[in-house]
Amino acid sequence: MSKEVFDTAIIGGGLAGLTLAIQLADAGKRVILFEKGKYPFHKVCGEYISMESHAFLERLGIPLSTMDLPLINELKVSAPNGNALIRKLGQGGFGISRYTLDSSLATLAKSKGVLLLEETKVTQVTFENNLFTITANGITCNALVACGTYGKRSALDTKLQRKFRNGNQGKRKNYVGVKYHVQLELPANRIELHNFRDGYCGISKVEGNKYCLCYLTDAKNLNQNNNDIRRMEQEVLMQNPYLKKYLSEAVYLYNEPLTISQITFDKKTAVEQHLLMLGDSAGTISPLCGNGMSMAMHASYLASSLICDFLNGNSSRTELENRYENQWMQLFDKRIKIGKGIQYLFGKERLSNLSIGILKQVPVLCDKLIGMTHGRPF
Repeated sequence: MSKEVFDTAIIGGGLAGLTLAIQLADAGKRVILFEKGKYPFHKVCGEYISMESHAFLERLGIPLSTMDLPLINELKVSAPNGNALIRKLGQGGFGISRYTLDSSLATLAKSKGVLLLEETKVTQVTFENNLFTITANGITCNALVACGTYGKRSALDTKLQRKFRNGNQGKRKNYVGVKYHVQLELPANRIELHNFRDGYCGISKVEGNKYCLCYLTDAKNLNQNNNDIRRMEQEVLMQNPYLKKYLSEAVYLYNEPLTISQITFDKKTAVEQHLLMLGDSAGTISPLCGNGMSMAMHASYLASSLICDFLNGNSSRTELENRYENQWMQLFDKRIKIGKGIQYLFGKERLSNLSIGILKQVPVLCDKLIGMTHGRPF
């Protein structure tokens, strides 16, 4: 493999990486994709996908319309004190587990000729003489284009000396994500967001008779409860009456929750040392906006076209990088900033209580905020 030159190497087999690989393979390009896990596997994720990406996934070959997935067109939001509002979602979304979706995309990618290497962790990426060299698990390969689609954080970020990893560590706020699949009696067409002190929890239906219950919390909540998740849920999350009811009544389908730590929302760059960054590797929207997955797939749609232009000799590498960075900023930068603002409003107990009270009195403002965090179909 060290003598082979691929058109594109993709580091990370999440939604951005898999959908990019499929599009490039459809265009006749030789693609290698590195994934450190083995499909199928669960991920810490809210598993609500806005409808902006529904038609895109079906065009790729995922038959969403025949999969009996819940269509979600209603939102319920509560403050820590239990004050709540319910609004219709204009565009809405659908629920599907990452276990099912990622595995389906991986199978589709392989069927289209993508060389998908599972349980293969990339440890080094270098760029020299207009060519990338990727090292992973003792394997070395070369590619004309390389893309980072490995998610919110990776050891590669440190090796690439990305600026967001270098800031003041003491002032940086770190979050912990926790996810369960549960059985609950809730409307299948509704996504619920429940705030608690320094965090929020999303609940929505996925395929089958199960719901995704996923929450994000400031790491200090866990530290203050001896790093005991169950104790933190009792002492912090259950102060919200809705979460007290749901966490008490749920039938848990995991023996232990899935967790991810050291989540940050620092500003990142869409191009780093000639690598095109997609999804959370380029920038993370607040999870309470429910659009990170659609943004990742939309970035793959944008990148695939620009990469093909470059590989076909219609643009230079500089043009590829500049166009991708500029178009990425136009599509996502504002949404990420708005998401951070909304997360700030719902990140503090008093602010959350106040914000829900205001939004109940001015529901058109709530609808506007929802619309500003959603994109158009692509």
